[in-house]
Amino acid sequence: QVQLAESGGGSVQAGGSLRLSCAASGRTFNMGWFRRAPGEEREFVAVISWGGGNTYYADSVKGRFTISRDDGKNTLYLQMNSLKPEDTAVYYCAAAKSAIAGVTVDLNRYEYWGQGTQVTVSS
Repeated sequence: QVQLAESGGGSVQAGGSLRLSCAASGRTFNMGWFRRAPGEEREFVAVISWGGGNTYYADSVKGRFTISRDDGKNTLYLQMNSLKPEDTAVYYCAAAKSAIAGVTVDLNRYEYWGQGTQVTVSS
């Protein structure tokens, strides 16, 4: 069982930046960031393959967010720039129990989830 712990959330004005981190208690394979806005379903934000060679972003964050991983530190990151009020949500880190070829945005493929960190962007 792998434990995931997110950090780095907070409140920022539109146009600002935040960097989220997700510390894993053990080895992880494919990982991703997902978010849930108030009254909405959880949606994918960005995913990264085992080894970090492949990434994939939601259209709404493409060009503004960057996902990366440091496997030496068992840590996943999400650099968020040019934040917008519509980015306000609880952000969750997720990890797969075993390697998945390429990348996947299917939430059901990720067995491990963090508790989430709140990101609030004001206009």
